Amino acid sequence: MRPRIENFLPLIWMHRGPLAWLLLPLSCCYRALLALRRTLYRAGVLRTHSAPVAVIVVGNVIAGGAGKTPVVMALVQHLLSRGLRPGVISRGHGRTTDDCREVQPHSLADEVGDEAQLIQRRCRVPVFVARQRIQAAQALLRRYPQTDVLLCDDGLQHLALARDIDICVFDDRGIGNGWVLPAGPLREPWPRPVDLVLHTGAKAAFAGFTARRELAPQALRQDGSSVTLSSLRGQSLVAVAGIANPQNFFTLLRASGLQLARSIALPDHFSFDGWRVSLQPEDTLLCTEKDATKLWRSHPQALAVPLALELEPAFLSALESRLPASLKAKLSSPEPFTREPPHGQQTS
Repeated sequence: MRPRIENFLPLIWMHRGPLAWLLLPLSCCYRALLALRRTLYRAGVLRTHSAPVAVIVVGNVIAGGAGKTPVVMALVQHLLSRGLRPGVISRGHGRTTDDCREVQPHSLADEVGDEAQLIQRRCRVPVFVARQRIQAAQALLRRYPQTDVLLCDDGLQHLALARDIDICVFDDRGIGNGWVLPAGPLREPWPRPVDLVLHTGAKAAFAGFTARRELAPQALRQDGSSVTLSSLRGQSLVAVAGIANPQNFFTLLRASGLQLARSIALPDHFSFDGWRVSLQPEDTLLCTEKDATKLWRSHPQALAVPLALELEPAFLSALESRLPASLKAKLSSPEPFTREPPHGQQTS
């Protein structure tokens, strides 16, 4: 039932059709609650907490994924290259736990969330998850006090955390029909004040910076080895994706010259527990990098295809111009980032 609903709602949300109009009264109520919540924060009834370092929030206003996590990873790599020491905080969507914890190399997606797990595995920087982002921030800074900038994966609507820079990410859907949930796809009314707008889709729906998405030239095996995508051309391929917009993954695979015998779309953060797919001996199973560690438990032969995202240089310049003065000074004399070993361990 859930996959059917997730496939059906985006069709409603792209146009102001009869069903969207039917749901509009509920959207008006939801919008009023959002306005009340913001008023309570402005009045100080609800408290906003500040972290002692710069905070960059990467989020969106449209329901479902718009490419936030790839943007976070690209920003982490950029900040590292500029000599800064970033850390990442997240709620850890899709996890079964509810505490504040560090994402370790051995952490399971069920424990920390698949996106947080992917960020730690790809970027090798401190990553903490907590329901309240300020708890994750405080825990990360206690453990890694050399961190000088925090990136929050999602959290544009998490007003309990103060931020220095808001980045709002859009994909090809833009703002859909322009209405808030449930008559439209918006988590909150747009436009709203943000520092930077970034489009990850093929075509920007309105003014903002752009990012180019493409698949990495190789797919990864469970043992860490790789195989080039070009070598998979002409083979019988079955692709599976448990992400917010699985069709984007399938489209990128086809754009890479791969022919898919089957494509299987699953709900975002799908656990893959007990999930099996019937394959022919000649079939090769492909998945997203986000799904890989969960899928490998039952299908160790699957190949994970990473997503590569390139940020527009003008966007990076605009981001750096908005950083606090203390961080701008560090950009002029970059030093390599070295992550401290876990307590009780020594570096060689």
